[in-house]
Amino acid sequence: MNYGKQATEKKIRSANSKARKYTNKVFLAFIKSLFVLCLFGGIIIASVGIGMVKGIIDNAPDVDISTIVPNEYASTVYDSAGNITETLVTAGSNREEATYEELPKNLINAFVSYEDSRYWEHNGIDLRSILRAAKGVLTGDSSAGGGSTITQQLIKNSVFGGGMEKSFGERLERKLQEWFLAVKLDGAMSKEQIITNYLNTINLGNNTLGVKVAAKRYFNKDVKDLTLSECTVLAGITQNPSKFNPITGQKLNAAKQKVILQYMHDQGYITKEEEELALSDDVYSRIQNVDMAAKETSTPYSYFTDELVEQVIAAMKTQLGYTETQAHNMLYSGGLSIYTTQDPGIQTIVDEEINNPENYSAARYSIEYRLSVTHKDGTTRHYSEKQLQRYHKENVDAGFDGLYNTEQEIQNDIDGYKAELIKDGDTIIGESLHKTLEPQASFVIMDQRTGEVKAISGGRGQKTASLTLNRATNTYRQPGSAFKILTSFAPALDTSGATLGTVYYDTNYTIGKKTFRNWYSSGYQGYSSIRDGIVYSMNIVAVRCLMETVTPQLGVEYAKNFGISSLTDTDYNPALALGGITKGVSNLELTGAFATIANGGVYTKPVFFTKILDHNGKVLIENKPETYRVLKDSTAFLLTDAMADSMKSSRKFSSNGPSSTSTAASIPGMSAAGKSGTTSANNDIWFVGYTPYYTAGIWGGCDDNQKLTKQNGGTSFHKAIWRKIMTRVHQGMSDPGFAVPDSIETAEICRKSGKLAVTGVCTEDPRGNPVYTEYFAKGTVPTDVCNNHVRATVCATSHKLPTPYCPERTTAVFMVLPAGENGITDDSKYAMPGYCTIHSANSIIIPPGNVPDNPGPSEDAPQQYGPGPAPQVPQPPQTPGGFWPWGY
Repeated sequence: MNYGKQATEKKIRSANSKARKYTNKVFLAFIKSLFVLCLFGGIIIASVGIGMVKGIIDNAPDVDISTIVPNEYASTVYDSAGNITETLVTAGSNREEATYEELPKNLINAFVSYEDSRYWEHNGIDLRSILRAAKGVLTGDSSAGGGSTITQQLIKNSVFGGGMEKSFGERLERKLQEWFLAVKLDGAMSKEQIITNYLNTINLGNNTLGVKVAAKRYFNKDVKDLTLSECTVLAGITQNPSKFNPITGQKLNAAKQKVILQYMHDQGYITKEEEELALSDDVYSRIQNVDMAAKETSTPYSYFTDELVEQVIAAMKTQLGYTETQAHNMLYSGGLSIYTTQDPGIQTIVDEEINNPENYSAARYSIEYRLSVTHKDGTTRHYSEKQLQRYHKENVDAGFDGLYNTEQEIQNDIDGYKAELIKDGDTIIGESLHKTLEPQASFVIMDQRTGEVKAISGGRGQKTASLTLNRATNTYRQPGSAFKILTSFAPALDTSGATLGTVYYDTNYTIGKKTFRNWYSSGYQGYSSIRDGIVYSMNIVAVRCLMETVTPQLGVEYAKNFGISSLTDTDYNPALALGGITKGVSNLELTGAFATIANGGVYTKPVFFTKILDHNGKVLIENKPETYRVLKDSTAFLLTDAMADSMKSSRKFSSNGPSSTSTAASIPGMSAAGKSGTTSANNDIWFVGYTPYYTAGIWGGCDDNQKLTKQNGGTSFHKAIWRKIMTRVHQGMSDPGFAVPDSIETAEICRKSGKLAVTGVCTEDPRGNPVYTEYFAKGTVPTDVCNNHVRATVCATSHKLPTPYCPERTTAVFMVLPAGENGITDDSKYAMPGYCTIHSANSIIIPPGNVPDNPGPSEDAPQQYGPGPAPQVPQPPQTPGGFWPWGY
């Protein structure tokens, strides 16, 4: 055998070569097998996919493609008694058909340029747009645009009810069928017919279906007379009729209009000059707020239905995943049965009292006025109530506050203004006037146990249109001192270790450059408890409680937990305690917050409907309200008991204290608790309260924030209205009172310290006996004794601290003031006095040898018979700085 080097290397190379060949053969075999398997799998998947697609297309709705019309069913609204309250306008009943010849070319081109630029070229579907949209989905690029053509949108709205599928699979199935039917429709119907049908069916906001109705709704003209700028306003609505509404979303619509005009220019539909002319047109100033839905019904929607519409659409978007348009289409053309929480009897009472002129001492008017004039030189100008009010100030009354005393006064102003404005050759092309009674009011009443809103009123006076300003639900006003409960006292009691007896010193109080003051003129009160702060609406107590015990951060957190959604990052400041917040609150949310306290501390989100059934009677939405605990049941009861006291006639323990603030709202024969709120300039007045059955809130004020002077209705009418409504609502009901939970106990305390009373000291306060029985959450009863009262030896004649020369002495009870507090308060009047100035060495005969080397007060002169720090002698008050007042 050959064992040489060359022979060995040869054998190794031979072995390696054979192994490589073997490996290569195996690898190639594997690749071939994998290819065959992939090919086979691909064929199977393709076959299954083709079969699935074919099956989906075969299951497409069997419709006469040449006569496609939307399926439209009226939606019905029921109150809690099962009565029909509204029949919501269906899509068809608010549609007027326009012919292709009536449609302005600019209108057609505006929609085509933005919605489907290759409309006149494709066969019903646009593959380029589909691929672009798919890429946008994969890359997360929301600006890529959609893939639906105008033809597809017509199919979706007419055949698929707006496309309201819940799952991806359902949406994919509908999209495939939509493509198939779009191609079929494009072959059976002309492009002119398709675009006409599309423009006659689209949702253009404010319950407006189709461009013909929209032309009247927004411009009060026939569709054929629309200008280029007006056409592009309408084209800007359809993507999101709520968001881009030219009345409520004017800025967003204007931005969209600018984009559409650019598209029209880029695609050769208009010249640059036409684009610039349209942009320079002040088109929004002449949009007239004419509610076409109101014309289709005998009366406009109620304020309750207005809010119901918003709640139902919101629920469909959040619970069913619908878009705004889909939800709108389903609501107005889906044949829904909507079961609401509205109580017809309570709603009647609310409407009668809110609209009863006898409940108001004033009936003034604010106005919305629009005047459009084409002047002799060809220019067109638009005028509003602002110019009219300026005319009034300059020619009638320089102190005019924007409110008119009579309707005749309004007409006189209009006539005088037009006489001055209109010259020969001028033409009035539009004029409208809307008058509103002032002061205004809103009311909300709900069942705190279920969250069901039983009735609302969004304003005083005749309601002339649907879906208008609703002062009960979507108007935000400053809450005043009603906010003390939510941001200051509730968190103090609930988590910050305070009790209803915890005291704060009521005196001039400055933080930074802001000095706070109380609403009453009887002076500062000294030691005052949280109960006092609630019953007498004491601002200083609320602010000191927030800043010294709670913190604004915790106060904001509690308010949000109470359902207040309008707070901002600028509200973390002392004014939070008094309702001095950036945006204000809505009546609905403030009432819902107090309903939380009435419900033992459990928040239940206010609801306007219980369930929605679809056209076939199947439950579409079961509306179960959101609930969670905000307060301990003990905290809720403590707040309730204090607010119940505020509705009883009382005066603060003081030589000259304020009275309780809510007695005007008390209900005969029914337990009630509540809190008033008045802003510093008397712009807004509130009362929110509850019984064992219902929670209700009322707001009063002027729409343009005029001060509520005596001429404008005063600041107390709201409490009387609240009392009248709640008295009627509770007629015949038994009064179970407010149940005391097991988590509550009682103890006798001194109201000047919040601590256990010292018999013979606290009870001898010169103003009376301040000892009373207070409620406490179990485990929070104080163990310390009062140290704000002190008994001291005084001269029997001067009642001041004795000197060695005072012949007779006695004892008296005094107040110990906080260190550093030198302002005059009701307590400082009874503070430890100085030394006697009546008796001295010159005023009495003293036996020889008994005169002290250094005559002065004896060591035992200020002897104290109660615990506490050394007494403080009151000093003259310092002049306060600038005030930052808030109401009560």
